[in-house]
Amino acid sequence: MKKILAFLSIAAGSTLFFVFLFIFLSKVFSGEILLSRYIFRIGGFELRWYSTLILTGFLISYFVARKRAKNEGINLEEFDELIFYGVIAGIVGARLYYVLFNLKYYRSLWDALKIWEGGLAIHGAVIGALLTGFLYVRLKKPSFTFLQATDLFTSVLPLGQAIGRWGNFFNYEAFGVPTNLPWKMFVPEPYRPVVYKDYSFFHPTFLYESIWDLLVFFMLSVYFKRYRKRHGEVTCLYFVLYSLGRIIIERLRVDSLMIGNIKAAQLLSAVLILLGFTGFLILRSSQEPKRAF
Repeated sequence: MKKILAFLSIAAGSTLFFVFLFIFLSKVFSGEILLSRYIFRIGGFELRWYSTLILTGFLISYFVARKRAKNEGINLEEFDELIFYGVIAGIVGARLYYVLFNLKYYRSLWDALKIWEGGLAIHGAVIGALLTGFLYVRLKKPSFTFLQATDLFTSVLPLGQAIGRWGNFFNYEAFGVPTNLPWKMFVPEPYRPVVYKDYSFFHPTFLYESIWDLLVFFMLSVYFKRYRKRHGEVTCLYFVLYSLGRIIIERLRVDSLMIGNIKAAQLLSAVLILLGFTGFLILRSSQEPKRAF
């Protein structure tokens, strides 16, 4: 009976949440409600939705990953230490990646350090975190292998990304080209690119990616628990699955980081798909013990 009541409570709560979310989004997407970047501002102190949602996504992902690490017999003190260094490297990598593609918009070093205002790139974060994880494992020789750590990291990363994308929503960024589809999103004129000043409604690409990230998270979670044979397989699948969605969604975005005439995210995603698919085939066909990876 307790399990049934618990299930009904969760179902009722989830239903109310999604009904509220649907109504809220319909009001925002139609332009009836205009969003603020700030949760509140008191004097010189301000709390932004962007940084709050990024932090929320990280904390939820961290606790899920920590539980999985415990189930795998990993020393949690070592795990927490790796997360600490990885987060720092991830933030630096995410900001550095973004700033390097937008140098003309940053007039001073202080402007480049204002990460709470937006301007983080997930590919930079992943590169920074992976490099730090590799160095940590090589130097500290912890109770886990590098690929075991990356599996834990990438198995929960899409969950954090799905939540963090809503920070783009409140910043009116990461939206797509103009559209007349029923789920079109109103974007106030100050946030529209110059070439689209005369358009009011755009693809909510932040929402597309958030939904895709949630699907990737559930797929990787199932694979992590039931089908993984070697450490590194989940990492490879993350590269493939996330990148497939990113390539498709990136085609619609109007604020992509560019390398010449090529969208940087699409180029890097294509490379990650190739590496991930190749790595996955190698790992699945290997006869070495799981620990070796």
